[in-house]
Amino acid sequence: MRALSAAAPSRPFPCPRLHRDERLTMTSHEELVTRALELRPLLREHAASTEADRRVPEPVIKAIADAGLFKLATPRRYGGHQSSVRTMVDVSAALAEGDGSTAWVVTLVNVCNWLTSLFPVKAQDDVFGAAPDARVTGVLSPTSSTVRVDGGWRVTGRWYYNSGSWHSDWAVLGVPLTDDSGTVVDQGLALAPRADLELEDTWFVAGMKGTASNCLIAEDIFVPEHRVLSVPAAIEGDYPADHADEPLARSAFVPVLALVLAGPQLGLGRAALDYVVERVGRKPISYSFYETQAESVAVQMQIAEAALRLDTATLHVHRAAADIDEAALQGTYPDFTRRARVRADTGWAIQNVLEGINTLVSVHGAGSFAEVNPLQRIWRDANTAGRHAIAAPTLAFEVYGKALVGSDERITPLV
Repeated sequence: MRALSAAAPSRPFPCPRLHRDERLTMTSHEELVTRALELRPLLREHAASTEADRRVPEPVIKAIADAGLFKLATPRRYGGHQSSVRTMVDVSAALAEGDGSTAWVVTLVNVCNWLTSLFPVKAQDDVFGAAPDARVTGVLSPTSSTVRVDGGWRVTGRWYYNSGSWHSDWAVLGVPLTDDSGTVVDQGLALAPRADLELEDTWFVAGMKGTASNCLIAEDIFVPEHRVLSVPAAIEGDYPADHADEPLARSAFVPVLALVLAGPQLGLGRAALDYVVERVGRKPISYSFYETQAESVAVQMQIAEAALRLDTATLHVHRAAADIDEAALQGTYPDFTRRARVRADTGWAIQNVLEGINTLVSVHGAGSFAEVNPLQRIWRDANTAGRHAIAAPTLAFEVYGKALVGSDERITPLV
């Protein structure tokens, strides 16, 4: 992929300026978050089986689908909510208070449905036209090969790790795009029916066990040209989507892909805080004179620090979501520095959540790691998800720092 210029200005999309009230869809942000919060008891009830089976149980998938929470980013033309990045983040966070793996699957389906909304309308019709409730999952890495043929490409490849793979109808997959001579001329995303792909069960991990992030395999499948999107063009805000009046489908490419991964982390942090705080009034501090943790100034300070770290994470995520949503509503594309800041906000938020959870686990003590204690699952889930490459804090900080000091060095195209 080609690098971008740090000095690139915000560019207008070819669309009318929209009123800020258009951020509200037919189903409001508050209603969708409330639906997610109401599902927390169900998610907690199934959390152990989600881990043991390494996939989200069907009763949970059905309940989420019935609540419309897989359709946050689906265009309204197909019966979706066409909501906002803020809504996607907050719904994911609410679900993660119940179970991290389930929230991760919902997050990845919604962001891949959003990716589908960037394709030409013919491709969107292929996916959502016949099945408005279609769920898309995906992997951006181009771990595949292609052969240019009349009307599209023949694709062969293996894609690790496809979160929610057991529950998807389509997949959006990274591919190198070749010309007639076999030379790679671009990097793309290809939309393929899940029925065209094989699945290899490969997800054996320490955390986020229930995300079913398995390997999808294509053996010489045909992908028509209208179901292929150029990634370098998308990074610069050049989407082939035909509906310029849909703000969500104008949102900045990499910032959306990065920021949504912070949503589950926020919910995991809140779940850890609630669990520890609810017990400090009756849990003693071993080998001390404290009858309860709540009496200890040290515990009080640690809990305050953890709570403030979670607040910091939330504030940064909401600022970044506002950056993305406001630009989309105004019909502009954020410049390089603003996009770099969203990546840094994402990394900073995740770093603070992980540090907050570590503090809470230390407060609760060694009992945190009992198999029956949900804290150990929260700790494992957050630490596993927090290592996702696109959300890694250090790389994001370097990208943002280079942008701030005016360095032209590019260390990743994904900004």
